[in-house]
Amino acid sequence: MGLHRNDIPDDVRSVLMQGAVIPAHPLALDASRRFDRRRQRALTRYYVDAGSGGLAVGVHTTQFEIRDVGLYEPVLAAAMEDARAWTDRPLVMIAGVCGQTDQAVAEAKLAVSLGYHAGLLSLAAMKGRSQAEIVAHCRDVAEQIPLVGFYLQPAVGGMNLDASFWAEFCAIDNVIAIKAAPFNRYRTLDVVRGIVAAGAEDRIAFYTGNDDHIVLDLVTPFVAARDGKQVEVRVRGGLLGHWSVWTRGAVDLLARLKAAAAEPAVPADILALDARVTDCNAAFFDVANDFHGCIAGCHEVLRRQGLLDGIWCLNPKEGLSPGQSALIDRVSREHADLADDAFVAANLERWLA
Repeated sequence: MGLHRNDIPDDVRSVLMQGAVIPAHPLALDASRRFDRRRQRALTRYYVDAGSGGLAVGVHTTQFEIRDVGLYEPVLAAAMEDARAWTDRPLVMIAGVCGQTDQAVAEAKLAVSLGYHAGLLSLAAMKGRSQAEIVAHCRDVAEQIPLVGFYLQPAVGGMNLDASFWAEFCAIDNVIAIKAAPFNRYRTLDVVRGIVAAGAEDRIAFYTGNDDHIVLDLVTPFVAARDGKQVEVRVRGGLLGHWSVWTRGAVDLLARLKAAAAEPAVPADILALDARVTDCNAAFFDVANDFHGCIAGCHEVLRRQGLLDGIWCLNPKEGLSPGQSALIDRVSREHADLADDAFVAANLERWLA
């Protein structure tokens, strides 16, 4: 038997349940596409000092290809080592877990051995399987590590999962959170309905991964019916590739949104932020080209700040799309107040030391 949710330290669970900024950790490579340990350490230190409540490592933004080149364990170990060396405050450490059941179980066991608290479970490898088979797969992995469910949008390898799936998933005892990232309002509501149907709204932390709608997700009171009554579900925080950049700004944003969500009415200037953040995301994530340059786009923002040396990905075919750099120029200019350039500039030497 592996790690159970009751084994997670209370202070770590508290961070997760209260709602935090959890960046999806990118992979730092050198010009030869080899692991750049120094820059990787600098990124981890940046996220910690920016005020992140945790890190998600070995996920889509870290590049799934790390598994093909023997980097899965070194990259997970590095983030854990560097975070622990840099701070003693509680951080929610989440490992990306994927593949067929044998692979996912092995990755979950490795993550637990390295000190990770939860596994973000990608179901992309289960495409074409029945719901019963997918739920059984989730249960097997949950025997090893507390799960963060992951509704990945189909454009980058996910599949459609209806409310009945999410109700079954939420009934698994060792599920602690769900990242909803279908980039689709209807399907996000399916997750809410699943949480409510399972009576799991107080046990499972609902996080947004909808990089196209971050602000509204965080201030919307989602409701679904159970036993004839409307039950409210709130998005508590974000586990986002978008938050791998301008992370200090994201921490400030989340604090503003939590305060706004607690008021009787959400101010119009907060609602206007939704469109502005989405505009930034269109540039970072290369929406115009079906997300082809989404990882390289985040790398480019970090490169401009000096955190990364270049935008290299393990797959040489991954890079910026035509026009994407100009789009990043525009959003950096028009939404400069959302960035954290001054914060990075003030600390970069220390992080690279």
